[in-house]
Amino acid sequence: MSDPVTEPTQTGAEQHDFSAEVGRLLDLVVHALYSEREIFLRELVANAADATDRRRFEALTDGARALPDNAGIRINPDKDARLLTLSDDGVGMSKDELARNLGTIARSGTRAFGQQLENAKPEDKPSLIGQFGVGFYAAFMVADRVDVVSRRAGSDEAWRWSSDGKGSFTLTPDSRSTPGTDITLHIKEDADEFLEPWRLTSIIRKWADHITWPITVHQDGEDKPANEGTALWRKPRSEITDEQLNDFYRHVTHNFDTPWATLHWHAEGMTEFSALLFVPGSKPFEMMEQTRESRVHLHVRRMFITDEANLLPSWLRFVQGVVDTEDLPLNVSREMLQSTPVLARIRKAVTRRVINELRDRAKEADSFDGFWSNFGAVVKEGLWDDSEHRADIAKFARFRSTHGEGLTTLADYVARMKPEQQAIYFLTGDNADTIATSPQLEGFRARGLEVLLLSDPVDSFWPDRLGTFEEKPLKSVTQGVADLDAFPAEGEDATDKADLDALIPALKEALGDSVSEVRGTSRLVSSAVVLTASGMGPDLALSRLMRRSGQALPESAPILELNPAHALVRDLAARVAKGEPIADFASVLLDMARVQDGEAPRDATAFAQTLTRLLTLASGA
Repeated sequence: MSDPVTEPTQTGAEQHDFSAEVGRLLDLVVHALYSEREIFLRELVANAADATDRRRFEALTDGARALPDNAGIRINPDKDARLLTLSDDGVGMSKDELARNLGTIARSGTRAFGQQLENAKPEDKPSLIGQFGVGFYAAFMVADRVDVVSRRAGSDEAWRWSSDGKGSFTLTPDSRSTPGTDITLHIKEDADEFLEPWRLTSIIRKWADHITWPITVHQDGEDKPANEGTALWRKPRSEITDEQLNDFYRHVTHNFDTPWATLHWHAEGMTEFSALLFVPGSKPFEMMEQTRESRVHLHVRRMFITDEANLLPSWLRFVQGVVDTEDLPLNVSREMLQSTPVLARIRKAVTRRVINELRDRAKEADSFDGFWSNFGAVVKEGLWDDSEHRADIAKFARFRSTHGEGLTTLADYVARMKPEQQAIYFLTGDNADTIATSPQLEGFRARGLEVLLLSDPVDSFWPDRLGTFEEKPLKSVTQGVADLDAFPAEGEDATDKADLDALIPALKEALGDSVSEVRGTSRLVSSAVVLTASGMGPDLALSRLMRRSGQALPESAPILELNPAHALVRDLAARVAKGEPIADFASVLLDMARVQDGEAPRDATAFAQTLTRLLTLASGA
């Protein structure tokens, strides 16, 4: 594309024509790069902060360019005139710099930029956006015209850049008493909200609260502070008080407690960033299950970019705070962040640091048990869906078990295993107290075999993904017949058992398709019957969970297991031997087993009627 046409006007202004395609490209910039109109203010504030930083740097070698004592960024809405002005004390721009910096789209070639932006890989788009400097043009999302008056530090000249973003811009001599820049937006009719001081302040608090330069919004005749102005995460830990950390924690998380853990560090190397993260001291009131996305705030050069960058995996979504880097362009969109290599490296480093912190804190058993009570159910999601970190999580995860009242680790479980024990046994269910009394545990308790008691929804899924721990397979006590024969139960009387040869086919005939099999078991001690899953499908707890969530499952009837040593089973075997009918007993046995397992009877009315009939006969009434 040829250089922009420059024409003098009657007032001494120079008109620079954009190409005929600028309208289409500005539409692309305004609508394709940003999700929210308020982003324009973030872009302008970011530019003002950068300009002020550059002037401060130049003043190191040229005292004449020193900043004034009250240097900052001032925002002045004028509702009557429908103008919004943003002023800074930065390095400013000369005439050539105004044309070059604010005419980037025209100078660089609109067709080439548009094609590159549309055809580029996602990870390449951020660098293109930064290269072409389109962030400034976000102003046209809310303005019909934009005027920029700027005076370069070290110069007495000031120039005005003006454009409606539709085909050209003008450069006109102007005046400004001090170096810096004024950007005035002629606000559109549908953008009245951006003339309200409270709205502007809220945007600054959201997007630029920790810009180190003071930002003010003019309201009721005075400039009122709109930001805190301290990037706490960039300070050395020795310069931050505990009170400041706690205040910042409450600001970021909206919690009222104190953090359980604070992680504050600066990473250097291929990717540099500062991070200040918090693990809450108590479970938030809002249910974390409402969203599974991490909400750690991503900042670029102290400017808030988004809290949707997924800087941590979903199983660490309770961790909150700020990550701030210099290695991303300020005007990158949230959509384009997801696939940038820089962000991938930051995610990996931040996740590893949090995991290391949890691993180290896990050595403090009492404190870590409190953390696990709050967030363990969320952390265990990583055992299911995070293949990269699954093994790390398994090392510090905590579980209830039949060993005692407290929590245990898998490593401690393995250390307590009997010499001949080959598997880590677990039982899942809806309620920890209920499964602790489950008949499924009787045979294991009688043999001194520890069982993990898992009562969170995710517990029905992750053991299959983890598979083994320290080469010991994880095995559900309900999935088939546990091999308990190698572990004789104390006080067991092998002779005092029912003969099941005739009873089993009689029960199977009475129950029909309601069960897939009837068999004896050694897992029971005080209970007469128990249900187990067939070997072809998920265990019973997972089946219930999937049905409740509306997932269709192939029909798989349970197995009814009998305790040969129980008096009721011996009595039923005797009845069969005498040729007596046992259909009612069979029905009640199955429904009783369902109730023990947390299920309702197949037909509550029929169950009550059958049970009443049997009780009446037993009483002799």
